[in-house]
Amino acid sequence: MGGTATDPLVRVEDLEVHFPLAAPSLADRLRGRRPRLVKAVDGVSLDIMPGETLGLVGESGCGKTTLGRAILRLVEPTSGRVLMRGVDIASLPHDELRRQRRHMQMIFQDPYASLDPRMTVGQIIAEPIRTHRLASGDGVRDRVRDLMATVGLSERFINRYPHEFSGGQQQRIGIARALASTPDFIVADEPISALDVSIQAQIINLIERLQRERKLTYLFISHDLRAIRHTSDRVAVMYLGQVVELADAKRVYARPLMPYTRALISAVPVPDPAVESKRQRIVLKGDVPSPIDPPPGCRFSTRCPFVVEACHAVTPALLEIEPAHFARCIRISPEYPDIERVPPGATPGLPQ
Repeated sequence: MGGTATDPLVRVEDLEVHFPLAAPSLADRLRGRRPRLVKAVDGVSLDIMPGETLGLVGESGCGKTTLGRAILRLVEPTSGRVLMRGVDIASLPHDELRRQRRHMQMIFQDPYASLDPRMTVGQIIAEPIRTHRLASGDGVRDRVRDLMATVGLSERFINRYPHEFSGGQQQRIGIARALASTPDFIVADEPISALDVSIQAQIINLIERLQRERKLTYLFISHDLRAIRHTSDRVAVMYLGQVVELADAKRVYARPLMPYTRALISAVPVPDPAVESKRQRIVLKGDVPSPIDPPPGCRFSTRCPFVVEACHAVTPALLEIEPAHFARCIRISPEYPDIERVPPGATPGLPQ
């Protein structure tokens, strides 16, 4: 459990999560046929440093939520490793995993669906305290009251049920429950997407305040690039089960390298009408391929405006194109980072 301040709190190495499309029949098993797989997460590697917020962004269905759940082992990884302070979460026996869960928690996308409707607010928040034996007797109730105050809920609500609260209040209950075990790492899975716009800023501000006060580390999952930009230190962009770009948040927004990232950012409206009227929107053609049968080579090759023949044959690696700026594309390299200036047909990212 040791390490230095520069070591990542969480390290993901070649993580894969594949789901069988259907259970193989007896005839298929006798013939040696393998079941078709949904490749939800397909070879993801990344580090999350202590105290930072890593934003994870991408279109719906790209594998963001599955990756977050696999890191916490709420779904079982098919292969790969998830190291938290050097401990491989993916291979822990269930009794040891239960003890480790105290240090890692999740804020769910749908606050109401994540709360047991038969339990009161006090019971919901107290459950992890009792499970991990962090307090007993009156100490549990005192901790529940402190947590409710921390997330902005009055203690007079302690005996109410989830359906008696608004969506924003329900999400505060979920946040209090996540904090109850005093975790170091929290996966926030679309924590504001189910909320009214007027409440979203309040929840984001609460999440950021808690990070400062409790020195928390976040994986912040969202399809809302404005929220990602506001909250994140670094940004990882996912496409069809793979991370295609990873860099400091300001760098990603100011100088995206991947055509896919450029298209995502161009879809974010700018509040200045003068700037918005002059911006060029990048519209991608075609639909996202199926994760059951992803295209060979580059996953983005079927929609990329800069595609060449080699893109359909070569699977690109996630490489450092600029300092601390990684991208997955054979058409760019450290010598040619700007894809628009690469000579037609050239593939500088391929080994020579």
